[in-house]
Amino acid sequence: MKLAWILWLSQLLPQPAADSLCLSTTVYLEARDQTLRGQQAVAEVALRRLDSGLWGDSMCQVVTARKQFAPTILSPGTQLGNDAAWSEAMDVAFDAERNWALPAGERREIVPGASHFAALAIASPNWRNAYQVATIGDHTFYKVQNLKPRQS
Repeated sequence: MKLAWILWLSQLLPQPAADSLCLSTTVYLEARDQTLRGQQAVAEVALRRLDSGLWGDSMCQVVTARKQFAPTILSPGTQLGNDAAWSEAMDVAFDAERNWALPAGERREIVPGASHFAALAIASPNWRNAYQVATIGDHTFYKVQNLKPRQS
């Protein structure tokens, strides 16, 4: 299936199904070749950004914010053709959403405070000198901003 089709479908689905689809797609595109822990860390960064409200009010808005995650960086014609990796990305996304729904003190955090990540072998973001939280596989996770959950 193509990335453009998935993003189109996410606009038709009700919440929270649309957000789960967008998070699954992001985990797949960003980390399908990484360990489970690396995939979980990518999902955690996206969920932390959603909590902050700085990139949008839904997961789909967060992961499609201009040049933030793979869904807006890759070609819309990109094929998501690895069925096993897609299934794993969906499992990771659902588990991450369940975990993130817990009270903050009860969550399992892999990259505490991380607001960004980069695969430095292929990207050189201007914030790469920020505080490094962890390196997992090909990704380095950074605390570029001190993200706090938005006030209700």
